[in-house]
Amino acid sequence: MNADIAHSQVPRPERTQRSTAIRHFTIRLSATPRGARLARRLAAEQLHGWGWSYDTEANHTATLLVAELATNAVRHGRVKGRDFRLALTLYQDDPVALRIELTDARTDRRPPTPGTLPPASPETESGRGLLLVEALASHWGTTCAGPYTKTVWCEVVLR
Repeated sequence: MNADIAHSQVPRPERTQRSTAIRHFTIRLSATPRGARLARRLAAEQLHGWGWSYDTEANHTATLLVAELATNAVRHGRVKGRDFRLALTLYQDDPVALRIELTDARTDRRPPTPGTLPPASPETESGRGLLLVEALASHWGTTCAGPYTKTVWCEVVLR
């Protein structure tokens, strides 16, 4: 596991409002179920350290979003021998917002675009992750930063 506590070099789509990032956290994790679980736990810990304690709705929502995107990065974005990257950026806008980014190595496997997700079948046990992201996040999307990585991102209002 490699930790990068620095500003991400992945280009980001412009936010709808002028923003100033006040906190940033980035870490690379193994593209395994264990790495996805660790992403969720580290996100909860980071938010706690930034002032949203474990028992707040904001922490629960952000942690759920990280869990869904990390699971997708492991299930659909895994390339043998390549990690995925979790990035959290806290913006001081009013309201305060958190941007969550999960970057994986599969540019050929992009999720559907926002607003075009098909409803989940009641008979299946999976396929609801991005529906949760769409329901809980203020907005989300994907970007490719070159031929080797894809980033699925979302933003959630914390207060």
